[in-house]
Amino acid sequence: MEYITLNNGLEMPIVGTGTNTYGKENNDYNAAVTNEIPELLSALELGYRSIDAAIMYRNEELVGRVLAESTVPREELFITTKVPAEEEYIASKEATRAAIDNSLKNFQTDYLDLLLIHFPIEEKGQLQNTWEVFEEYYEAGKLKAIGVSNFRKNHLEELKEFAKVKPAVNQIQINLKEPNKDLLAVLKEEGITPVAWGPMKVEDHQKEVLEDIGKAYKKSGAQILLKYQIQRGVVVIPKSHNRENQAANLDLFDFHLSAEDMERIENL
Repeated sequence: MEYITLNNGLEMPIVGTGTNTYGKENNDYNAAVTNEIPELLSALELGYRSIDAAIMYRNEELVGRVLAESTVPREELFITTKVPAEEEYIASKEATRAAIDNSLKNFQTDYLDLLLIHFPIEEKGQLQNTWEVFEEYYEAGKLKAIGVSNFRKNHLEELKEFAKVKPAVNQIQINLKEPNKDLLAVLKEEGITPVAWGPMKVEDHQKEVLEDIGKAYKKSGAQILLKYQIQRGVVVIPKSHNRENQAANLDLFDFHLSAEDMERIENL
């Protein structure tokens, strides 16, 4: 595994696994949560250590139980979860504290590695209150890093007006269908690490080019796509229910894309 150093010095695995459909009937995001989560067990066995969760996924407790019962030491895990931008969680500082405390309880831990605001909070007072609670838990050591998700440039500018702690990451959609180049440039300028959700989305013509590039490296098009992102400093959170695909998504560290191939992908 390779790591990226966040702006507060914390090291984050550059590849993680999403969990939004883990432990749910028929792998359906909206379905009922089951009592088993074989996909996460498989991911841990294969070497995944960054686990991307969220309150909205409704399976924090199940994910937390599996992590707590695994043989992987807590200090080797990088647990991310997210607070929804909904009244239940951001109506007051007390509501946000309760949400964080409940996530800590769900993960059976006394700290989280990364906590994000899941979506932009449009009301400025609520955004400030929520971020101040994040900073409070960060200063207390209960959060190793704090950040945001799905924030655009204007949301980041608003946060800068009062934030004492700069967001460590912004988790956004980054893939060849939605490259988000302008926002990536903003994040680079600000020193905020981009984390890609949905990194595998491609158009058919792009897929063909990726597979063609992969022949020279004896890698699949999907592996080339993930390598492209991590090689330019983007953390990727792919997700699979298939053990073989999970393994392939980690098999990225024995080759390096040439400058020419990076540019070819960039221009897709």
